[in-house]
Amino acid sequence: MIAAVGGVNSGLAAKDATQDIPIVFLTGRDPVELGFVDSFKRPGRNLTGVNMQNEELEPKRIELLRKLKPNASTIAILINPDNPNHRSRVDAMEAVVRAGGQQPVVLGAAADGDFEPAFATLAQRGADALIILPDPFLDSHRETLVNLSARHAIPAIYQWREFVRAGGLLSYGTSLADAHWQIGNYTGKILQGAKPADLPVVQPTRFELVINLKTAKALGLTVPDTLLAIADEVIE
Repeated sequence: MIAAVGGVNSGLAAKDATQDIPIVFLTGRDPVELGFVDSFKRPGRNLTGVNMQNEELEPKRIELLRKLKPNASTIAILINPDNPNHRSRVDAMEAVVRAGGQQPVVLGAAADGDFEPAFATLAQRGADALIILPDPFLDSHRETLVNLSARHAIPAIYQWREFVRAGGLLSYGTSLADAHWQIGNYTGKILQGAKPADLPVVQPTRFELVINLKTAKALGLTVPDTLLAIADEVIE
């Protein structure tokens, strides 16, 4: 069997490679839309897995940034231009930003040498806040992104709590650890004879808000009590 946990691209590659070998995927995009499964409840094919609902959570992340930086006039969006999932989401995210009265700025990083120029552009455009889309390449450069955000004094929000534990400002999203546990759970069931076609696609029911107060202080931000009250973890 195949565990395709590297996002949309790895899932698509596995899907195109075989229609017989069981595949367990991890994706932030609608697996029905991607052609992975026939439906969430009854996948009907050789694939099943976990949908992280990344697209559905982006408006909430933008809302959280606004609460931390209510006077923001420009919000930057960092994407991996090689990620087809990102390309399909940019227009919708820009519309959400504009609807809130801010100007969006889209930045791209698909190679190690792209980060410094992207953040230089961010500074030149006067961005007041930054949202970093989840992506295997970007996620693998956690320290770089956290350090550049600190150096440019830009409030940034991430998908995963691991960024905040590394010094990032805040994150909102599903639990990566829980998702990987579910991948392992489904892998075990399939190895014991279960068919992917009969295992419903898992969707998270709990979303985590993690805030780093030390980073907020360094950025000169006061975290509203309303956010602290609903945070799942506050790092001091």
